[in-house]
Amino acid sequence: MKGKVVAITGAASGIGRECARILVASGAKVVLIDRTADRLEAVCDEMGPNALPLEVDLLDGPQVSAMLPRILELGGRLDAFHANAGAYIGGVVAEGDPDAWDRMLNLNINAAFRSVHAVLPHLIAQKSGDILFTSSVAGVVPVVWEPIYTASKFAVQAFVHSTRRQVAPHGVRIGAVLPGPVVTALLDDWPKAKMEEAIAAGSLMLPKEVAEAVLFMLTRPPGVTIRDLVIMPSTHDI
Repeated sequence: MKGKVVAITGAASGIGRECARILVASGAKVVLIDRTADRLEAVCDEMGPNALPLEVDLLDGPQVSAMLPRILELGGRLDAFHANAGAYIGGVVAEGDPDAWDRMLNLNINAAFRSVHAVLPHLIAQKSGDILFTSSVAGVVPVVWEPIYTASKFAVQAFVHSTRRQVAPHGVRIGAVLPGPVVTALLDDWPKAKMEEAIAAGSLMLPKEVAEAVLFMLTRPPGVTIRDLVIMPSTHDI
């Protein structure tokens, strides 16, 4: 990854932060995109000069559509874009909050697709580059306790594979990493004891493990595309 520039959305925490960390350690320059300026600055200060903060509200369409020049100004180039930002809602549909669904769907689907649209013409023009999505095992196996989230990740998978076929002739790769349950801010409401028990039992993964999978995908030879990389805790029953 030495000399490469990668941009990552939702990079101030969780999977995005760990992906940025491992890529910086591998020699890349990483543009960390998030809406929380103070957290971004703190994370970038921790990672060093090759971690570059870019404040963008992904739910603000014009901001997202205009972010490519800002990425290029910070990084000097762009070799890979990781559409990582997302949100989670589980529960029974009949008892759900459609307003909360709308926000999650806008982030998981519309903002992700718009962000890719913002950078894809640049990668096509340079005839090289990677687009990665943080999807989910819920994008290939319907999960009964999270139907709205599952639907959002099925949409991501459809976009990944249809767009992948469009841009492959231009030298651009598109793929998705599909984790099972990961310890992130999405699980902040779990009691600490329950969290520690789940990790010890092997039913939750750490963000670093997803980041290692992302690094693997980005470092394949140019003629190899990892279109889906499903990673799950060894005790997961899906």
